Amino acid sequence: MKKISLIGSTGSIGRQTLEVVAAHPDRFQVMALAARQSIDLLVEQALRFRPQVVAVLDEKLLPQLEQRLQGTGMQALGGMAGVVEAARIDSADWLVSSLVGMAGLQPSLAALQAGKHLALANKETLVVAGQLMMETARRNSLQVLPIDSEHSALFQCFQGQPMESVARVIITASGGPFRTLPKEQLPGLTSAQALKHPTWNMGAKITIDSASLMNKGFEVLEAHHLFGLSLEQVDVWVHPQSIIHSLVEFVDGSVLAQLGPPDMRTPISYALSYPERWAPIWSRLELKHMRELTFEEPRWDDFPCLKLAFECGRKGGSWSAVLNAANEVAVELFLQNRILFGDLPRMIETTLEAHTPIAQPDLAQLLEVDAWARQFAAGTLRASSQA
Repeated sequence: MKKISLIGSTGSIGRQTLEVVAAHPDRFQVMALAARQSIDLLVEQALRFRPQVVAVLDEKLLPQLEQRLQGTGMQALGGMAGVVEAARIDSADWLVSSLVGMAGLQPSLAALQAGKHLALANKETLVVAGQLMMETARRNSLQVLPIDSEHSALFQCFQGQPMESVARVIITASGGPFRTLPKEQLPGLTSAQALKHPTWNMGAKITIDSASLMNKGFEVLEAHHLFGLSLEQVDVWVHPQSIIHSLVEFVDGSVLAQLGPPDMRTPISYALSYPERWAPIWSRLELKHMRELTFEEPRWDDFPCLKLAFECGRKGGSWSAVLNAANEVAVELFLQNRILFGDLPRMIETTLEAHTPIAQPDLAQLLEVDAWARQFAAGTLRASSQA
């Protein structure tokens, strides 16, 4: 019986994680659930899975959560402190971290500090604080297993192979909804257009990041920290069919690839069952239906967010924290239809240019950098509207 805490339970990954848990009731016990603000679904999940603790990040919703859980024996918590408490609850062995954005960092780090293994779907945690996270895991002899499909693919290809035999890894990208659009059309695109992903069904934030290729940039940084790879060992190819999730090239020229349907329940199941493999409750990959598997170079100049991620990774220190914070602000403004697609990389680059870097930031400094970058990025919109 694996005892888990799940933060981000009402998001896309969280909901699918609970599907996997529900399919194996004899293997899992949910000890804590936490969500940002979707209180109706959170309460529904709590009444079904009966955790000890239920937390909502939006503290204004705590009285409502307390009222709706009254008499159930479940403890209601609110705010970041409540989510952190849920993440590090004594009775859990594992944290499944799928809370989107910077909000996932403190709970994930707290879980490692409390001796919990980590199944990680929140890529921003490693983008912002990869060195801190992995050092904490190593110091406490804890596993950090990836849920991202690309990193799960890499992890599977690495099994039984010494890391010194790895020449490079290739992370695949769908290319997003704008893969074939001419460059001149990109700046004026809207969030409604960007949310129409061709192959994956994901939350709004990650879907926008996929359209800009920032998501792929984040995955490069995640692979760098998660597997101890240099950035020179990480490559990106566009693979529109989203069937090959990543590839590993070894020093002898051999290449291993992991294939599967574009269904996040597969990497979720592998992270939760590792080192075992369990029969899926969803459709398998049918190779007879695969008409073509194609690859192409990313359009680096047309989608500059990918290049910005590589640059921040090479600089190290606090640069990636600024990258993530500015991106979160820009994506939120884009989803609110206050900026257009071409404004995303401009806002991020302007914020990076104003940053005074910190070489080896601790958690407190990363939080300060994050707050500064958010304020500065938001200010770039006000400045442009007043110009």
